[in-house]
Amino acid sequence: MIIVGGTSTNGIDEGLAKALSAELIKVEHKVFPDGESYIRIPQPQKLQGEEVVVVQSTYYPQDKNLMELLFMIEAVKDFGASKVIAVVPYLAYARQDKRFREGEALSIKTVLRSIRNVGADVLITVEPHKAEELNHFVGEVKIVYPEPLFAEELAKIVDKPFVLSPDVGALFRAKMVAEKLNCDYAYIEKERDRITGEITAKNIPRENLQDKDVIIVDDIISTGGTTAQAAKIAYSLGARRVIAAAAHVLMIGEAKKKIQESNVKLVIGTNTVPKAMEDMIYLDVSKIIAEKI
Repeated sequence: MIIVGGTSTNGIDEGLAKALSAELIKVEHKVFPDGESYIRIPQPQKLQGEEVVVVQSTYYPQDKNLMELLFMIEAVKDFGASKVIAVVPYLAYARQDKRFREGEALSIKTVLRSIRNVGADVLITVEPHKAEELNHFVGEVKIVYPEPLFAEELAKIVDKPFVLSPDVGALFRAKMVAEKLNCDYAYIEKERDRITGEITAKNIPRENLQDKDVIIVDDIISTGGTTAQAAKIAYSLGARRVIAAAAHVLMIGEAKKKIQESNVKLVIGTNTVPKAMEDMIYLDVSKIIAEKI
């Protein structure tokens, strides 16, 4: 087995090579003056007849990193790989999984079909927005959930924990953490305006969170609005402190300010994307990805 590390891996390619005792080949890369990407795989003869793991996260700049992922997959296939496993820790366009307004492109469908069509036999990704969207990849799919890592870290620092999901769709994530911490969990129902992006909370849980450490668990922290709103609700119900945990901590725009103003005491994320905050806990998902290979 050979690991081919792309231009956007945040150390996951190195972690996989170590965990799997596999050789790591880093691609050569440059950008032409017109903005086009150039990818070269050194010593391509080594790939002949080998299972090859291509590692590339497709976070910002999404389109560039996605195109480079496709270049790498097709190249390793061309050079004779017997099987290509695409490890895409952060899967771009995952939130455009349905047509919210008439005429919209189904972006994630296009992305997944492209990854398959250029030669990926297996797709491994961390915490997709919705598992069902991966059905667009006509091949073997494996999902990595970092919630056990969150629970392991949280067990060291929380007292009287309570896990809160910011919406019903993330409830299963909250359940995974709560079961590991042996505590209760609940969810907030939210409604998002598809044009403005504004979030409105509905059906706030009636839990007594007095003096509890409330952990908000989600797949992603992007603009911070959902997390900040959930934190404010937790404090209104008596929480002692609020901790936010998500696989993909992006912190777009004024997200950090929103998180700070809502009094979130700690943010936990993973290296599916670059580290977004200096004082966050930044967990390595290499080993749990390796378990899926």
